[in-house]
Amino acid sequence: MKRRTGQDRSITSTWRPATQAVRGGTARSEWGETSEAIFLTSGYAYDCAADAAARFAGEQVGMTYSRLQNPTVQMLEERIALLEGAEACRTMTTGMAAMTAVLLCQLQTGDHIVAGRAAFGSCRWLTDTLLPKFGIGVTIVDARDPQQFADAIRPETKVFFFETPANPTMDVVDLKAVCDIARKHGITSVVDNAFATPALQRPMEFGADVTAYSATKMMDGQGRVLAGAVCGTEDFITNTLLPFTRNTGPTLSAFNAWVVLKGMETLDLRIRRQSENSLKVGSFLEARVPRILHPGLPSHPQHNLAMAQMDACGPIFAFEVEGRQQAHGLLDALALVDISNNIGDSRSLMTHPASTTHSGVAEDKRLEMGVTEGMLRLNVGLEDPEDVIEDLDGALRAVGL
Repeated sequence: MKRRTGQDRSITSTWRPATQAVRGGTARSEWGETSEAIFLTSGYAYDCAADAAARFAGEQVGMTYSRLQNPTVQMLEERIALLEGAEACRTMTTGMAAMTAVLLCQLQTGDHIVAGRAAFGSCRWLTDTLLPKFGIGVTIVDARDPQQFADAIRPETKVFFFETPANPTMDVVDLKAVCDIARKHGITSVVDNAFATPALQRPMEFGADVTAYSATKMMDGQGRVLAGAVCGTEDFITNTLLPFTRNTGPTLSAFNAWVVLKGMETLDLRIRRQSENSLKVGSFLEARVPRILHPGLPSHPQHNLAMAQMDACGPIFAFEVEGRQQAHGLLDALALVDISNNIGDSRSLMTHPASTTHSGVAEDKRLEMGVTEGMLRLNVGLEDPEDVIEDLDGALRAVGL
């Protein structure tokens, strides 16, 4: 019997998400290993000089340099693309490398983008600081209102860029409505889907052109490595994104790709259990804090939209207490939950965005986004939710809540 060394996409594309997360993209060597191999190599050898020339000319299938191709990295890219329902994927060193590349690869001086106001602090730095440096116009809108995207369009508008759910305010964007507006006007819609991952939300099913990820988060899921990914059509990945990344070099290492591959094997299990735990913890907190922003709870103003777009609520939500002093006091009183600015981890983590992830955003812009001094962002992990609740209960009591 011939050993299976590769996969037929006509078969793998029909697999359900949980199966794709375990087996998608697997390519075995002649040794027939069951666990994906790590190819720690920077370059590749050729049988003859003519083969080298043919590969560089694109006339021969094969690898040339690990800044462009690596077997382990390619397996991860294929797995993410299958899970996303995308034609192609390109991975990068970090989530922010992915966000930067997906914007700069398609924009130039004189172009214009419309971006959602609620976003990760570094993403707001891209839209507020980096892009304007290169003469790229930016209009910031409340992404919860699709009409604001339509009203902000100019003749030179090339991209809509937004997160849903947004970091850390948990704003939910109507994917179909916004992506329909973009498509009608020939604008590329780019969705940061890091909070949900394709295991819970697949923006391309609602008309998105491109999705971008910090694979550091739920895809790895255990706080081990940094990684990013961009999914889109074969044409976009090959002809728009790849020329940028091949020449600027935000290349994901083979080892980090392998770690994320291992993390993705349990992605479906982890994210669904963490979503369940998050609901239990959120329900407890709702009765104890002044305000909670949890898309899985009926109290969230966009709860119905979130549940229509997502398979589950995800592990992350935010809540508010009375100002920075009380927020810091609550964090300092925690015994189980770690103070950490990471998310998507199997451990429960909490941070104060105004003084960490969004500390580089001007105060007036932070407040415009809804990131208050009393806001805390919680990632609920895989611990017993009752232990997390007990820890939070003690911390709340310590600050008078």
